[in-house]
Amino acid sequence: MYAVYVSNAESGDISVLRLDAERGALTAVQRVEVGGEVMPLALGPARTRLYAVRRSEPREVLSFEIDPKSGRLDAIGAAALPHSMASIATDRSGRFLFSASYGGNVIAVSPIDADGVVQAAHQVLPTGPHAHAIHADPSNRFVFATSLGSGVMLQFRFDAASGRLAPNTPAALQPHAEASPRHFAFGHDARFVYLLTELDAAIDVLALDGNSGTLRTVQTLDSLPRGFDGEPWAADIHLTPDGRFLYSSERRSGTLAAFRVDAENGTLTLVGHVPTEAQPRGFNVTPDGRFLIAAGQRSHRVALYAIDAQTGALNALGDCAAGRGPNWVESIALDR
Repeated sequence: MYAVYVSNAESGDISVLRLDAERGALTAVQRVEVGGEVMPLALGPARTRLYAVRRSEPREVLSFEIDPKSGRLDAIGAAALPHSMASIATDRSGRFLFSASYGGNVIAVSPIDADGVVQAAHQVLPTGPHAHAIHADPSNRFVFATSLGSGVMLQFRFDAASGRLAPNTPAALQPHAEASPRHFAFGHDARFVYLLTELDAAIDVLALDGNSGTLRTVQTLDSLPRGFDGEPWAADIHLTPDGRFLYSSERRSGTLAAFRVDAENGTLTLVGHVPTEAQPRGFNVTPDGRFLIAAGQRSHRVALYAIDAQTGALNALGDCAAGRGPNWVESIALDR
């Protein structure tokens, strides 16, 4: 059994759903009123806390305690953010929250107290135009952030004791010409980073030097379905926990792409595309890699897929109503 969390920007709430693995079905458990444009979500590493950002005024990050058996949420705090933040993530220790502002062109670091409540930011750094995502690498010594408008991945060193970032050398990587970096994910063994670029729907496979914390491009490939002739608008990217399969979403075609990952060199091979909910803004892979849940920002529903353990293909199981404008999805395994 899993709990699934979906933020709904238009209705200003978070849907808490239960995913029954035996039945392959989603059911509603709780609706948490947040008010305003709630969008990015992040789980703490212990998966006992959920963090949500309100991008409209008052711009805050909200902290929730997760009931480990039911998955229900209980609000435990809120803290101001320096701008409207497009994405958030905790560091690997759960002591700090990173955030990136698309409109404010900044990234920030906020302490998380002993109760798991985020506090006001203690560091704010300027970026190029349209910062979009930020994550620490598994070693917790390096942090990367995307600047969609500058076409680069920003590279930082991270002091996990003080919770402060400093530019690495070099400070940025351009993954490919005219790239528009959006979301990214680390491979299973942290040797590779998989970057989705929004305006051309390309995926860059980036090799990560674990000593220097720097990246280099090893593959760039198209994630669009065959025959698509519109303007790409790629959205989200995730891997299965074992790192064998990678998925991406594209909003204008309303599709999910599946890729097989080469364990040795990190490169990708297309498995196929499946149609999904209208404008799939965000999706999530469950912690055991068995299911994928995709949110349709225009359909106001979430779709559930079983992941074929041998091929990585997606098999549709059904869908479930969410709030208005669902856009971000997280999931945890529940205690029995």
